[in-house]
Order: sequence, then C-alpha cells, then structure tokens
Amino acid sequence: MSRPMAWIVLSTLAALSTASAQNSKTFTVTSPDVHAGQKLASAQVFGGMGCTGNNISPALTWNGAPANTKSYAVTMYDPDAPTGSGWWHWVVYNIPASVTTLAAGAGDPKKNLLPPGAVQGNTDFGSAGYGGPCPPAGDKPHHYHLTVFALDTDKLDIPAGATAAYVGFNLHAHTIGKAQLIALYGR
Repeated sequence: MSRPMAWIVLSTLAALSTASAQNSKTFTVTSPDVHAGQKLASAQVFGGMGCTGNNISPALTWNGAPANTKSYAVTMYDPDAPTGSGWWHWVVYNIPASVTTLAAGAGDPKKNLLPPGAVQGNTDFGSAGYGGPCPPAGDKPHHYHLTVFALDTDKLDIPAGATAAYVGFNLHAHTIGKAQLIALYGR
C-alpha cells in the first residue's frame, strides 16, 4: 500500500472511530435521592393509604441526550402494581431541551418548581403531580422505573386530564433516547 493510500485509510479509520465515540455517548439520569437497585427513602414514599412517607419527588439530573432533542419528559412507573397494568406515579412532559435537571419536590404542583412550559399529567392517583410508592403490605419489593425521555418534538399536544397511558403513547411515538433509574420499595 502506498503512503498516500495508507494515510487515507488511517484518516478514514480515525474519523470513523471519532464519530462512533460521539454516537455512543450515553444518555444517563442520576439522582442524589434515588440510587439504582436500592430501596427508595421515606422522603419519596407516599403519605397515605397506610404509608407514612413525605411524598417528595426526587431531584434528577440527566446528560448525554441525543443532539437533536427538542424536549424531555419524566415518568415514574411501577410495573409490579397488582392492577394488571402497573401504576403511574409521576408524569411530566414538555420540559424544554435546555433543562437537564429537576429539583426535589418539583412534582408538587403547589411548589411551582417545574420549568416554564412543563406540564404534569394525571397519575393513577387520579391527579397531576408526584405520588410516591405505597405498594400493598407484604408484597415483594416493587420496581420503580424513573425514566427521562428525550423527544423529537418541542411540545406534546395532549389534552388536559389525559390518562398517563395516553401520555405514554405520545411519549413512545416521539422518543429518540431514554435514560432510566430503577429503584425498589416494599413494606
């Protein structure tokens, strides 16, 4: 192989390697309040229905989303709930693409801690806002999926009062990346 050809091959391989490294950038979510595979603290647990938690949504920070992200959504879902369809604990969407963090307590509609434009959808508690874990006493620990969705649209056009399943349908239609933490809780 001639020197110029070898140089072209090496340059091409280096460019492909750089592009591959950039494309493999990992979309992650972290929290000082929730740790993957660990038990949720009483601060995040529901206060009612036999549970004595503080019902505070966790602080979240995410990074590494796809470059073409136009907005985000955050959900917390329990697939282990004995309902036949799981349980939606938190649904937030239309989070601007410039926002990569939510403060602890942002799920409380009275605190007004969400960024402008963000909307909290109804949960399976029947209202908008965060509702923490409260699985039936004696169940094995449930898995709580905290997911940040990177979306290809600035805004999801969802009617007020829509169910979490309706929001989820729209999220999945626009998802270009997901970051997730799964924590546990049982009593």
